[in-house]
Amino acid sequence: MMPKFRSSLARENLLRRVRRQRLKYITILPSLITILNGVCGFAAIVFASKGVTAGETQFSYHRLQVPYFAMAGYMILLAMVADVLDGRLARMSKSTSSFGGQLDSLCDVISFGVAPAFLALNLMQHKIDEFSAINPLLESFLVRFAWLTAAIYISCAAIRLARFNVENEEDESAHMSFMGLPSPAAAGVIVSLAIFHQETLPDIAVKSHTAYVIFENAISYSLPFLLLATATLMVSRVRYSHLLNQYLRGKKPFDYLIRALLLLGVIIWSRQAALVLIFCVFAASGLVKWFYYRVVRRKSYPALAEGMPSLTPIKSGQSDADIGNNI
Repeated sequence: MMPKFRSSLARENLLRRVRRQRLKYITILPSLITILNGVCGFAAIVFASKGVTAGETQFSYHRLQVPYFAMAGYMILLAMVADVLDGRLARMSKSTSSFGGQLDSLCDVISFGVAPAFLALNLMQHKIDEFSAINPLLESFLVRFAWLTAAIYISCAAIRLARFNVENEEDESAHMSFMGLPSPAAAGVIVSLAIFHQETLPDIAVKSHTAYVIFENAISYSLPFLLLATATLMVSRVRYSHLLNQYLRGKKPFDYLIRALLLLGVIIWSRQAALVLIFCVFAASGLVKWFYYRVVRRKSYPALAEGMPSLTPIKSGQSDADIGNNI
């Protein structure tokens, strides 16, 4: 009986020490920016709901007039900026902490999980309402399917963020690539299409009604499948590069400057089309690299590719042996 008594006493002492632990210090500026991330996500949900219930479809402030759905998208983009800044500031000031990581993930679930799913669901609802007079049974099925895809997206975003907290390291070297599609990039795919749908399609409709119908149907019908695709990529083991750390830091080849100038030209020409291009290409890039090195390269390097679940980005100037070591 004595060993059991001692073990229970030790357990009670441990629990008592855990209960006495309190959070004493936090970093103010990174935490405020992280909270701004969550607030922007909440604002996106509010604007998306107004796009459905409000009598007016435009958000007006002085001379600024933006559709509510597009305004919700811009709030999520602002949350992405805050998400980039808070982690960078914490690592630069060497003030990273478990509290900051948990707070960041909680805000990310709102901004890049719930908000884009709610925005996509409301956009799909507008299209589904057209089937109410045609076929009520089909409308009921589409409503359930839309809700299911949104719920799957939110669940995968939460899983992605929880896995990131467990596997992530706080030093800057661990942020050169991501395992699975980052949740801000997944949200960016949905948000960019929503902004394009709300701001660019009306201009296309003035020039060509046929082109408007094609683009509008393509976006509306593809949204639920894009939710499923991005949700799958978030929880996958496909490796994605960290664009800011890998392509904008340090010295780079001259062709990087040419690519950056071309990208700026597309943004100046049409920021809505540029957003769709950037996020969709990035989401597809990891899958294309994975397919290339797992399927195409496997035929040339079967021993190197066998049994490896993910890929790391290949640097320019590497030999075939170095490529094999990175697979």
